[in-house]
Amino acid sequence: MPQPSRYLPWHPESFAARLPLLRRRARLAQAVRAFFDARGYLEVETPYAVPAPGEEVHLRAFATVREHTDGAREKLWLHTSPEFSMKRLLVGGAGKIFQLARVWRNAEGSATHAHEFTMLEWYRPGADLTSLMDETEALLRAVLPPDPCCRGVRTSLAAFERLTVAEAFARHAGVGVLASEGDAAALAAEAGVALRPGETWEDLFFRLLLDRVEPQLGRARPTFLTHWPASQAGLARRDPADPRVAERFELFVCGLELANAFVELTDPAEQRARFVADRARRHALHGQDWPLDEDFLAALALGMPPAAGIALGFDRLAMIAGGADRIEQVQFLPQA
Repeated sequence: MPQPSRYLPWHPESFAARLPLLRRRARLAQAVRAFFDARGYLEVETPYAVPAPGEEVHLRAFATVREHTDGAREKLWLHTSPEFSMKRLLVGGAGKIFQLARVWRNAEGSATHAHEFTMLEWYRPGADLTSLMDETEALLRAVLPPDPCCRGVRTSLAAFERLTVAEAFARHAGVGVLASEGDAAALAAEAGVALRPGETWEDLFFRLLLDRVEPQLGRARPTFLTHWPASQAGLARRDPADPRVAERFELFVCGLELANAFVELTDPAEQRARFVADRARRHALHGQDWPLDEDFLAALALGMPPAAGIALGFDRLAMIAGGADRIEQVQFLPQA
């Protein structure tokens, strides 16, 4: 009988090589729970198989089927985030909540991406963007070493940078990204690049973000990239001081994108309009579709309290905590 490969994730040699990182992951989960317990948060659990997994244009979802006792079959989806469910709990009066949730995103895989991973999400009624950034800084300082090193990048947590998207594009791409929004040709001319066939303003925005901006973020110190163009923040409230941008931030640590956060949109009519637009774009790109989440919109209509929330990749946090090079090193049974 052939011997199993020592590279299989359950093989004793493979598992032993990852065990120090896995033990560090377990301690990290304990520290995260202690942090939120001390701040009066309630840990919650929400369903993983749902009628609508989210409305993010570029995320692909896994489908499944629920078989009812009467023989009826119902198509469900593995959620890409617990966000919609957790916001329902805010409407119900749950107050400050957090969750370490398993999530699924199809067609993903790299040294820092997995199609199944753990997301840390928390929501705080009454929080604004600044207080959420303050709390995120406190969490990282509580659970990480003061100068973590991951994938060859060492970052000091002594001070965090807060940089708007407009400032970042001006500094690292040499463009005024808000002035050109919607005009791909103008953005291309200012950036000194040629438009690719069929490339939209949004496509070029993300090309410049990935090629010129993100490689400069979260290296010597962590970076909060704040105030995104409103078109790039489908679940975030517009900034009352500048409606061109939304109250959203992403966090970069050790050069890794670690978290995505919003001051939450609570207007059900505006949320419905954004969902309809995003669904049309997603269907044109990928063909995937599911019913509009009317239950979530009904919850917003009943009245969600003003709140801010954040989704943080727990596996990437474990990579940073332990100095791992690849995401599978911090997963107990990674799948190829």
